[in-house]
Amino acid sequence: MVAGKRDYGQFCGLAAGLNVVGERWTLLIVRELLVSPARFNEMMDNLPGIGPNLLAERLRMLAETGVVEQLPVVGDGRGKLYQLTERGRELRAPLLAFARWGMAFLGEGDAEGVAHPKWAFLAVQAMVREDAVPDVHEVYEFRIGDEAFLIEVKGGQATFASGGAADPDLVVVGDPRTFVRLGANLVTPFIAIATGRVRIEGDPGAIDRCTRMLGWSEAARSDLPVSN
Repeated sequence: MVAGKRDYGQFCGLAAGLNVVGERWTLLIVRELLVSPARFNEMMDNLPGIGPNLLAERLRMLAETGVVEQLPVVGDGRGKLYQLTERGRELRAPLLAFARWGMAFLGEGDAEGVAHPKWAFLAVQAMVREDAVPDVHEVYEFRIGDEAFLIEVKGGQATFASGGAADPDLVVVGDPRTFVRLGANLVTPFIAIATGRVRIEGDPGAIDRCTRMLGWSEAARSDLPVSN
């Protein structure tokens, strides 16, 4: 336990976890680092309202508990890059499950708030159905706003990263709010694609496998009219 930090005083794994990540803003900082390491100013830009002192305090606590580590920035002697440790990366599955749960509470009125490509890619990750990850080796590139992200599938497992690919098997293009709307079931894949808010290009087989993995194929079929 970090000295001076509030403790629930309960012999319970959930309480112990909340001692580390239960403070306001902490899980959102972890969210930022799930996609890629980031510098302090990058996190400040993506977390409007947090304040530099609070961000520094939260990062210090996460470092002391072994969730986050600092790395030097090549070419910048004073720069620091923050990334999740192995223990921090273990938060991916519970955080994605929590994001999936939380998207049920989003409404169209929330879409007026700030939206960032990283958060939209988090919504995409939350859509991935583990039982539908294809047993092939393919790379799917998502161009969300002005940023690019990757899902690589291999041997029935999916990994996620920021940045583009040299030769992706398919490319999915859209804006951040549309991808969050998809995750929150505020728009269906059929409507998003039919209206041009999402574009998919690539190998037809890869498109079929990727959309099945995201659950888009089933959702699209539910949009089709039923013939009598």
